Parts: sequence; structure tokens; C-alpha cells
Amino acid sequence: MAAGLGSPAPASDSGTIRSLIPARIDRLSWSPFHTRMILALGTAWVLDGLEITIASAIGPVLTEKETLALSSTEVGAIATVYLLGEVFGALFFGRLSDALGRKNLFIVTLGVYLAGNALTALTWGNDAAAIAFLYLTRFIAGAGIGGEYAAINSAIDEMMPAKYRGRVDIGVNGTYWGGAILGTLGTFVLLNQIDLNLGWRLGFLIGPIIGACIWSLRKHLPESPRWLIMHGREAEAEENIQQIERAVESSGQRLTPVDESKAIDIRPTEAHGYLSLIRVLFKQLPQRSILGASLMITQSFLYNAIFFTYTLVLTKFYGVDEKNAPIYLIAFAAGNLIGPLTIGHLFDVIGRRKMIAGTYLLSGVLLAITAVMFNAGILNAITQTVAWCVIFFFASAGASSAYLTVSEIFPLEIRAQAIAVFFAIAQCFGAIGPIFYGWLIGEGEDPGKLFIGYLIGAAVMAIGGIVEIFLGVDAEGKSLEDVATPLSAVTTRPRATG
Repeated sequence: MAAGLGSPAPASDSGTIRSLIPARIDRLSWSPFHTRMILALGTAWVLDGLEITIASAIGPVLTEKETLALSSTEVGAIATVYLLGEVFGALFFGRLSDALGRKNLFIVTLGVYLAGNALTALTWGNDAAAIAFLYLTRFIAGAGIGGEYAAINSAIDEMMPAKYRGRVDIGVNGTYWGGAILGTLGTFVLLNQIDLNLGWRLGFLIGPIIGACIWSLRKHLPESPRWLIMHGREAEAEENIQQIERAVESSGQRLTPVDESKAIDIRPTEAHGYLSLIRVLFKQLPQRSILGASLMITQSFLYNAIFFTYTLVLTKFYGVDEKNAPIYLIAFAAGNLIGPLTIGHLFDVIGRRKMIAGTYLLSGVLLAITAVMFNAGILNAITQTVAWCVIFFFASAGASSAYLTVSEIFPLEIRAQAIAVFFAIAQCFGAIGPIFYGWLIGEGEDPGKLFIGYLIGAAVMAIGGIVEIFLGVDAEGKSLEDVATPLSAVTTRPRATG
């Protein structure tokens, strides 16, 4: 069989593997295989959006005597524990994903999430042991979702042809808000139509039911051929790329041979840990590290600030009944979902730098305009929600592009760990937003304080956009190996810098 279709290119010297696998992946056109992969792996973001929304809706219910009769402080700690679990899971499973493979981890992390959530529904009371059990299960569920972010972003990027990578990553990350809509609708029914003590438990089982449905899809996906070849597992890499090519050919595509000039020479080394990551981040690619941190921190701050306080704004400033507040969230979430799905392809067509900077800056400008209108008292609950929908139509695509950026601008050997580190950093900074904005909102007596807060949020997003203008990486349409040279690559081409 011709090189580039089913056989590896010959090695140039002992210990070196010459491979056409990255080029063979990138020359593929869209097929049912790619659709199945997105359904199987992309559900992670749906589950996270579902999880956050359900926990937020169920929290107040758990203070009722007919449920667990928790204190407000105990309920508030549930979200904190889940967040800590996400950070731990991202860092722990991110390291394992780079060392043990993408497939191994996206099977394990889903199992961890399913177990944690299912066990949460079994919490029996509010004594010390029950509270400890509740927190432990929320930590476990969070760890599973955190691990999903690292392993799955890596797997999708590595098995997705370069021409689709931007739109797919952005669209998949945006489906978080599809999960938020499902969670809102689900809890609205369960908490209003079913006995409370049963309804909240069923709410925590919605995610595991969805997760169980995609379990078999994940089991039948191949391992990332890119990861295999970089770790010297040449025969397995060839077997997995042929599995992908057969699936693509079965859809009617005819695959032509790949030119030998597109081969990459690899000399596999031992697994790289966080020490290697630190060396790359701060010595080899400091500008990219600043870029990744800036995009992740700014979007996380704004999102957490608005999302976790939107109910307070509606109830304190606009007099919306707490029971009706979730209806407004559906509209807010719809704007966040539609944005990435409709303009995501432009990040591949127009380019990363222009679109990322544009979405960050535009959402900042729109937020500043909305802040002025809010302070002038010319908005009501509906027009405020419409304004949020418009702002986050662009901000959601921008936020998703932050995950795209950190998943493609660092070498494959440390990709999942890089995603994990920047995710953890973003979560920590993002946690400041709800506290700060909650303080600004207070009892709704001073809209001027929140006006200043909105201007600060607008400035934060603008900073992300400005950093992208100067430090952005033009990765559209490029092979991952051209965007970030693998640490194990043997090449005379200049490595990525900055």
C-alpha cells in the first residue's frame, strides 16, 4: 500500500520514527466517524453545564426539612467542593492522560463522574457522616469533569483534521450551555412536579443517565494515533490510523496518498511531567503562556461573575420572583449556545487572532454599553436578559476559543497537562468573580456599585482581546505539529518560540 495510505514512512535512522500520521489525519474530510467522535467526547461540556445548573437549582431545596435540612453555609460549600474537585481532577488526570493515553483517560474520567454523581443521590441526612459523604461525592464528580476537560480537548484536537479544528473545539465547548438548558428544564420539572426528597435525587441522576448512554460510543473510539506515535508505539499508531481511514472510506471518500515531504521524524522519549511543562511554559514559550493565561483568566472571571449572580440581579434590582428566575436563564443560556455554533467556523476561515481578539473586545464594549444603560435605569428584566444574550453570543465564542488556544499552542507530550494547568488557574481566578459581584449587588440598594463592577468586567475582557492582538498564534488550518513542534521531534525546522 502506498505510503501515506496504510503504511508508515521508513525511519531515517536507528531510534527515529518517520511518520505521516499527522498529515494523514489532517487530509481527511468530514465523515460520520468525526460526528461519532464529537457525540462521544463532546458530551463532557454538556455534562458540566448540566451539573453546575442542577447543583445551583437544587442547593436551596436541600435546606428544606423534607430533604436534607442543610444550613445555607453547608449548601454553599457544595459548589466550592465541586470546584476543588474539578481543579484536582484536571491536574491529576491531565498528567495521566499525557502519560497513559487519551482513550484510557476519557473512559476513566467518565466513570469517575458517573460514580460521583450517582453516589450523591444516596446522601441520607445532615449528620456529620452524611455531610462528609455528600462533599466527597461532589468532589469525585468534579474530579471526573475536570479530568474530562484535559483528556478530551487533547483527543479531539489530535484526531480532528486541521481545517475543522477551530470550529469543532469552539462548538463543543459552547455545548456547556446546552447542558445548562437541560439542567434548568429538568430541575424545573423535578422540583415542582415530584416530591422534593425524591426530585433532588433524580436531578443528580440526569447527568449519569446521559453519560451512560455515551459510554459504549467512547469504548469503540480509537486511541489518538498522534499520541501513540509520539510515544514510540508505531504499530498501534498504524492500526488506529487505519481504523480511522477505513471508517472515513466507508462513507464514500477516496483517500489519496500523502506526500513524503509531510513526514515528521520522532525520537520517542520518556513521559514528560509537570517539570517539563514548567520548562516549556516559562523558558521556551513564555509569550504563549502569557497568552493562554490571559485568555483563560479573563473569560473565567467574567463568566463566573455574571452567571453565578444573574439571579441576584434579577431578583434584587428587577423584582423577579425567585421561582421564575430560571426561565430567564434559559434565554441567557440560549445566547451562549448559539454564538459558538453559528460563528465558530469563522475562527477557521477569518483566523484565530482576528476572531479571538474581536469577540473579546466586542463583548467588552457591549458590556460597557449595557452597564451605562443599567445605571441609567432604562433596562428591565427582559431587556437586561436580551442584553446579556447579545453580549454572551460573542463572549461565549471567545471563551470557547480560550480553551481552543491552550489546547493547540503547546507540544503534544504536555498538551493535556497544559490544558489542566490553565483550566485550574482560570477556575481559581474565576472564583473571585461571584464573591466580588455578590458584594457589589448586596441587597440591590446601590446600582452604582454594580455599574462599576460591569465596567471592570468589560475592561477585563478587553485586556484578553488586546493580549490576543499582540501575542496571538495564527493556528488556523495548520497541523498541530506546525503550531507547536513536539518535544520528541527530530527536525531542522525552527521550533515554535514566544
